[in-house]
Amino acid sequence: MYINSDLMEKQINMPENIEFNMDRDTITIKGEKGEISKIFSHPHVTITNKDKIIIKSDSVKRKDTAIVGTWSAHINNMIKGVTEGYIYKLKIVYVHFPMTVKVDGDNIVINNFMGGKGIRTAKIVGNTKVKIQKEDIELSGPDKEALGQTSGNIERACRKKNKDIRVFHDGIYIVQKG
Repeated sequence: MYINSDLMEKQINMPENIEFNMDRDTITIKGEKGEISKIFSHPHVTITNKDKIIIKSDSVKRKDTAIVGTWSAHINNMIKGVTEGYIYKLKIVYVHFPMTVKVDGDNIVINNFMGGKGIRTAKIVGNTKVKIQKEDIELSGPDKEALGQTSGNIERACRKKNKDIRVFHDGIYIVQKG
């Protein structure tokens, strides 16, 4: 069976304005927008840092070579996050009962959802910054995964049970990622 050598090794060029640290399996990248640390651990895949980051698999199995591409994408997302940052935009939608949304510590509190008295909360993950202006919510930060999880938590907090979503439009929805 022939495996393309490009699948077994990926090289990532490092921009000059970021700092890269590697301590065993933990990679930390610092930039002007913040700092991100992640653990990359696999028995058949190694990461080396010389003038470039080299992710290499010593196995030809499909699952091991897939990890090379996945880690390459994760590290590229980390680099983009600490240099440019990510922004997610959400829209607060209500038809009859206006809901109020506010930030309380590391939670987002949603009151008066569909006229209900219950308080709904959504956890803010990582170092995500939240700005709420009237009917718009803007999430920003360097970690793409934390932003995606936070926006998912907000959408899930506004989930409607036993209601037809074509009729009941109330909720908070992601309108822009990136």
